[in-house]
Amino acid sequence: MSEFVIGQAAVCGIHAMWCCPSDCAVAASRLSRVWTLTAPAPFADETSCQCQAPHEKLTIAQARLGTPVDRPVRVYADGIFDLFHSGHARALMQAKTLFPNSYLLVGVCSDDLTHKFKGFTVMNEAERYEALRHCRYVDEVIRDAPWTLTPEFLEKHKIDFVAHDDIPYSSAGSDDVYKHIKEAGMFVPTQRTEGISTSDIITRIVRDYDVYARRNLQRGYTAKELNVSFINEKKYRFQNQVDKMKEKVKNVEERSKEFVNRVEEKSHDLIQKWEEKSREFIGNFLELFGPDGAWKQMFQERSSRMLQALSPKQSPVSSPTRSRSPSRSPSPTFAWLPAKASPPSSPKAASASLSSMSEGDEDEK
Repeated sequence: MSEFVIGQAAVCGIHAMWCCPSDCAVAASRLSRVWTLTAPAPFADETSCQCQAPHEKLTIAQARLGTPVDRPVRVYADGIFDLFHSGHARALMQAKTLFPNSYLLVGVCSDDLTHKFKGFTVMNEAERYEALRHCRYVDEVIRDAPWTLTPEFLEKHKIDFVAHDDIPYSSAGSDDVYKHIKEAGMFVPTQRTEGISTSDIITRIVRDYDVYARRNLQRGYTAKELNVSFINEKKYRFQNQVDKMKEKVKNVEERSKEFVNRVEEKSHDLIQKWEEKSREFIGNFLELFGPDGAWKQMFQERSSRMLQALSPKQSPVSSPTRSRSPSRSPSPTFAWLPAKASPPSSPKAASASLSSMSEGDEDEK
């Protein structure tokens, strides 16, 4: 089944809901819900069924209570919808959710009316119609909508309420084109979305015109298509080349910064490891050669052994003294000297040996 056939069946079902309250209308309503998620909204002038049933007027209180139960509340919203954006979509979402059961019709003004009363548009009317058809909140699109709503238009499309922001819209010689709708009790206000509008988007483009012209030249558009002079085209292309060079330089700078950072990290690690190794080396050195080191103890042990080896053994005190003949002078005895005297290993040992020798001479005397 094609999108068009599904759309026709769904629209007929919606019309049936407010033409005849029956099981058929309920089934058609279910079909319409499925259709709104799988196909674009239909155009009002392409629907094949036109309702001729009397249309009872509703109050806002009744509509908010969900009455009548046999048909949805038909809400109408209109506009230009140029450069369709989130602000438009949010306004339509509010219009769609004003009542528990609603059917949203959206009127889009033609190029002729828009250029006459508001100004030139970026998108033409066909593009604006299609943009609205593909919004999920829209049930039906009315092409070439009137600038000012007339009773005949409201009756033709069986409109219950009109949704728009509450700011007075002065145009076409009127202080507020929705004034008569408000007086009739058919106006339901919606809230504007701050920070986004078609005028704001156009202002951004005009403000940064050179940027967007260079962008499109870079993407393959010709100067003729962009309405750019020969001199400006060369200027924009030269600026694009300069920007490319700047980007390359920036990339090189970033890479060099990354390299320097990596070198710094590695050098920091090396310095940290060197400090650890140096502390370990100093600790080992002090452990070996420090004041209480193993080398000192070993040196002291060897020194004491050498001193013991070089020192003479003292004779016992109780040994009898030999009588010496006065005629003969005593011959010197060198029994205290070792057979082979090794040279002193240090000045301390030499001084110790000399002192021991002098003590020996005194004993002999």
